[in-house]
Amino acid sequence: MSKRKASVCVYCGSRMGAKPAYEAAAKEAGTLIAKRGWQLVYGAGDVGLMGTVARAAQAAGGDTFGVIPVHLMKWEVGKTDLTSFVVTETMHERKKVMFMNADAVVMLPGGAGSLDEFFEALTWRQLGLHEKPILLLNTEGYWDPLMALMRHVIAQGFADASLLDFVTVVPDVPAMATRLDGALS
Repeated sequence: MSKRKASVCVYCGSRMGAKPAYEAAAKEAGTLIAKRGWQLVYGAGDVGLMGTVARAAQAAGGDTFGVIPVHLMKWEVGKTDLTSFVVTETMHERKKVMFMNADAVVMLPGGAGSLDEFFEALTWRQLGLHEKPILLLNTEGYWDPLMALMRHVIAQGFADASLLDFVTVVPDVPAMATRLDGALS
């Protein structure tokens, strides 16, 4: 029986965002995940950074595992040519299936949906429900305001300082690779 390949769940935007660096980082991340022999787990859309990371992983020969709720099939253009394609009834089921099929989480730039996914994974980690690494790919400082907010929450007494221990901020894809290499080997 062969060992299951490691899987990296990527949360990211269904839009491209304002800076070309976001798309470049998504391409680089998808390529790296595939070249490391890891499976990409993501939201199964073929738009924005989601589509970019998946197409890059596919182009590099990687396995892709996409999960999309039925109501987003048209809006996010469900990418049905993935290695595995799962359609769920609800957003909650989507997040659960994505998370349960991943060994690590990486968040690229994104909006409210990405933040929702991130905070659920972070909360579960804070509660001791998992020990999966959670990385923020901080392309051109995109996540600096989020980290400032988390420090504010701690300073105002709504979380213990250990909350920051559950998140690793990486400036670029090579730093992401280094952290994941250590965590997934």
